[in-house]
Amino acid sequence: MRSIGHFIDGVETSGNSAEFQDVFNPATGEVQARVALATEADLNAAVASAAAAQPKWAATNPQRRARVFFNFVALINRDMDALAELLSAEHGKTVEDAKGDILRGLEVAEFVAGAPHLLKGEFTDGAGPGIDMYSMRQAVGIGAGITPFNFPAMIPLWMLSPAIAAGNAFILKPSERDPSVPVRLAQLAIEAGLPKGVLNVVHGGKSVVDGILHHEQIGAVSFVGSTPIARYVYATAASEGKRVQAFGGAKNHMIIMPDADMEKAADALMGAGYGSAGERCMAVSVAVPVGKETADRIVAALKPRIEKLKVGPATDKASEMGPVITKASKDRIAALVESGIAQGATLAVDGRGFTLQGYENGYFVGPSLFDNVTSEMDIYKEEIFGPVLSVVRAKTYEDALKLTMDNPYGNGTAIFTRDGDAARDFAARVNIGMVGINVPVPVPLAYHSFGGWKASAFGDLNQHGTDAIKFWTRTKTVTARWPSGIKDGAEFQMPTMK
Repeated sequence: MRSIGHFIDGVETSGNSAEFQDVFNPATGEVQARVALATEADLNAAVASAAAAQPKWAATNPQRRARVFFNFVALINRDMDALAELLSAEHGKTVEDAKGDILRGLEVAEFVAGAPHLLKGEFTDGAGPGIDMYSMRQAVGIGAGITPFNFPAMIPLWMLSPAIAAGNAFILKPSERDPSVPVRLAQLAIEAGLPKGVLNVVHGGKSVVDGILHHEQIGAVSFVGSTPIARYVYATAASEGKRVQAFGGAKNHMIIMPDADMEKAADALMGAGYGSAGERCMAVSVAVPVGKETADRIVAALKPRIEKLKVGPATDKASEMGPVITKASKDRIAALVESGIAQGATLAVDGRGFTLQGYENGYFVGPSLFDNVTSEMDIYKEEIFGPVLSVVRAKTYEDALKLTMDNPYGNGTAIFTRDGDAARDFAARVNIGMVGINVPVPVPLAYHSFGGWKASAFGDLNQHGTDAIKFWTRTKTVTARWPSGIKDGAEFQMPTMK
């Protein structure tokens, strides 16, 4: 049985762990490995390693830190196939989808190779008589990232790359459901030239999360997960005086206007709704066609596509959708589908009872499509995190906009239309953090920032882009005056520029 340890002070180790958790193959339901769960002593060892390494790393000039990321990117590209296969084996997503997971994280590692420019401060010459002013961006010290199961490469890379490039040391607490790729990334970082201790990985559940939130040497925490836990992480870490960004759940709507290309809109909904079995925080789970004719057309276009969707294991190159992560997830999705039927929605495509020959014990869920869903139903209110798409019919554009804006979540949204006025109005008015115009999953590229609004995000600064550099650094402003500009005698009035 393969064992997965922590990564502390440059080596993989089981540390003081006496407790282990099974890691399953979602396609078969079989245990394929076990992961060590950290004790308080393990976390303290990781923090001690980070504290020892961070001052020297922060004192390394940004250009040399950037060179490590150039090497890191090259090594990830070198090992892309092996990383994707490892990721797929533990998560269940297809190998091509796993490569996309890695690549979107890799883009942030590429972006932070520009650290020498990103970390520049500001300078004012002659701000007053003989006075210069300048600002510096300095590392927070030790940062921590708590990441979810659904993107075991992308989200760790989103967090650790800007944090480390900015001169911090970093503690990563990935999901214990698919922990191998985060450990492998840490090993590659060492191979790339990162000093030991700058990046440490510890595994565990709530006790480890609480240990991070309360640890006095950790100055900043980034989190991605469900909204209830995001609220808890934000409130707890902030009360400890830490800088916090906490990203929660989502219920992403895609509005389809009557003038939209229905074939393209249907294709977009297929990828955005059923890709990665719907286990994405930016998945489209609600389609909002405007007008009866639009709704009838989009449902008619979706049904044959869903019925032909190839569901299978990651090892089958023909698979378009794999299993969900755990049996508990499968059971929860099934219960929500039953609730949709009970509450009056029309099950247009029935994914219940799906089985795959040879993989009967796997966590496969058949794709489902609901029509005539209303905002009072559980399948609308809950983040299903599975291959279930709900169609909520809107009479007018204003009704569709109001539905989207009234939802408590605000991660992503999209509109499909040929009308530039409608698209522009939607982008300007909707109270959602990321907006797509004829783009179903509007995840920004690495040089823009990722983040939602409302109950989808807590904290003022987003992930990657320049926001990430701001989050993982503090601004220090220096006012300097040299002897030639200093008057004799004490000055008792408030200093001014007069």
